[in-house]
Amino acid sequence: MAAAMDWLPWSLLLLSLMCDTGAFYVPGVAPINFHQNDPVEIKAVKLTSSRTQLPYEYYSLPFCQPSKITYKAENLGEVLRGDRIVNTPFQVLMNSEKKCEVLCSQSNKPVTLTVEQSRLVAERISEDYYVHLIADNLPVATRLELYSNRDGDDKKKEKDVQFEHGYRLGFTDVNKIYLHNHLSFILYYHREDLEEDQEHTYRVVRFEVIPQSIRLEDLKTDEKSSCTLPEGTNSSPQEIDPTKENQLYFTYSVHWEESDIKWASRWDTYLTMSDVQIHWFSIINSVVVVFFLSGILSMIIIRTLRKDIANYNKEDDIEDTMEESGWKLVHGDVFRPPQYPMILSSLLGSGIQLFCMILIVIFVAMLGMLSPSSRGALMTTACFLFMFMGVFGGFSAGRLYRTLKGHRWKKGAFCTATLYPGVVFGICFVLNCFIWGKHSSGAVPFPTMVALLCMWFGISLPLVYLGYYFGFRKQPYDNPVRTNQIPRQIPEQRWYMNRFVGILMAGILPFGAMFIELFFIFSAIWENQFYYLFGFLFLVFIILVVSCSQISIVMVYFQLCAEDYRWWWRNFLVSGGSAFYVLVYAIFYFVNKLDIVEFIPSLLYFGYTALMVLSFWLLTGTIGFYAAYMFVRKIYAAVKID
Repeated sequence: MAAAMDWLPWSLLLLSLMCDTGAFYVPGVAPINFHQNDPVEIKAVKLTSSRTQLPYEYYSLPFCQPSKITYKAENLGEVLRGDRIVNTPFQVLMNSEKKCEVLCSQSNKPVTLTVEQSRLVAERISEDYYVHLIADNLPVATRLELYSNRDGDDKKKEKDVQFEHGYRLGFTDVNKIYLHNHLSFILYYHREDLEEDQEHTYRVVRFEVIPQSIRLEDLKTDEKSSCTLPEGTNSSPQEIDPTKENQLYFTYSVHWEESDIKWASRWDTYLTMSDVQIHWFSIINSVVVVFFLSGILSMIIIRTLRKDIANYNKEDDIEDTMEESGWKLVHGDVFRPPQYPMILSSLLGSGIQLFCMILIVIFVAMLGMLSPSSRGALMTTACFLFMFMGVFGGFSAGRLYRTLKGHRWKKGAFCTATLYPGVVFGICFVLNCFIWGKHSSGAVPFPTMVALLCMWFGISLPLVYLGYYFGFRKQPYDNPVRTNQIPRQIPEQRWYMNRFVGILMAGILPFGAMFIELFFIFSAIWENQFYYLFGFLFLVFIILVVSCSQISIVMVYFQLCAEDYRWWWRNFLVSGGSAFYVLVYAIFYFVNKLDIVEFIPSLLYFGYTALMVLSFWLLTGTIGFYAAYMFVRKIYAAVKID
């Protein structure tokens, strides 16, 4: 009774928190209310280019700087993404217009770029770099108006408005390089409904920019840092000559507009850039593939299995049955432990770790808790979840290792905790050295790397050992038949039972169920797009799990019918066959979609692609392996063995 009374206050506190959750915003970003002329801070995030894949800090280029540079404290995901959020000298006040204002102008003198600075700016412009700014945590976007004339009549042209993330640093024209040195900010606000006699409050709901290049001679300035923009199209753009010093002004203007968009819907502008219909096509396509697989499974496997089991269980025809070929003939060898059981169980343990992490991340993101407004939250959550899922990975690896007659559980636990994470860390460290050499903000700082190592050895490793200890102590999986002492000779296999042929056959259907979604994921990673359709992704993930399980069962059934009982490693490799198609698609995407020509960006692309393919192979291989293991135990439990 006393213990119950001790828990009562905590229960009431938890209940009150659950009741009050309506006052909080799920994405983790509460709205900020501004009054008239309140300062709206413009911050810089980074410079990015899909051609180089190397992000840079905003002040790596000679932009105007405030009197004191202050960097925002960042989470793990922001650091790994290369974000370096910093304050800027732009002075923006809520609902207050600015016609034209000069930045960093001392005594009305223009900014002089040295030859080295001019060369660097020209190089970044030629590499198609974009500048990313934020206002009230809302990223800046450039409006693109595209006209589609379907009827052939100029009067009936339909205007299609799209938005580009960030703004272009500059442009090239006839081998000349021009810098966007004037920014026209257009900010939209939503006026909040208030009671009478209360001051109006405003919320920022959209942040656009129109970048312009205006030559020094065409800008008129005064001593108050104000300027006058040239009228019409009389002005010439500001050229940057990389072979000499360049003089220019950095200027900006601010324009406010009222909007009907509410704060909760302000991200819709950025997230409606891709067609949703193609995702529905992807889902329908995937469902058709799964139904097709289910049809094959039900027709071939179930009908054939029932016939097999009925024949095998006829006591009067035992002698005839034993002369037949089939999966029952290998019953004494089907559960014979494979070679390198420790490595197999370790890889499968890492696969379980990945599976749990991906499932939870996608599900939580689907609920809106990891939206793009929570910058870096997705990657931070994925890293921490992978560490904490080590207990499940260790448990499954330990139990399987004991089932495979393993004895050195401590070595097995260490192998599980270090094999896959060690490969990932090694590849990332090598790539990071190249990024360091380029002085990119995408390089993980040394303190962050030490923190990741501490998480690995301080959280993941002990949890894997804990899970492995309990998994190894638990009763091993109950195999329905005994294993013979002498291995059975395996007959010569047909060409289509070759391992590589099996990978090609098993991988095509799961890949076909998800390749359309893969395009959007690649665009988000390599072309700085937002990925937000986690509801679609969750459905595709479930379809992937089902299709991998089904194709794995089909492949192991054919293998056992061919009297080849060495299915453990083969099934793990073949079930991950869709990873081979992901690699092929990544090469296709690199050649056809990206404009990467330099060595280091190419190395980064294929290095990170190798990690993606390895992780995907572990994930799909683990799903297929456990499905096949359950199937094999089920069918051998259904027949009578003498």
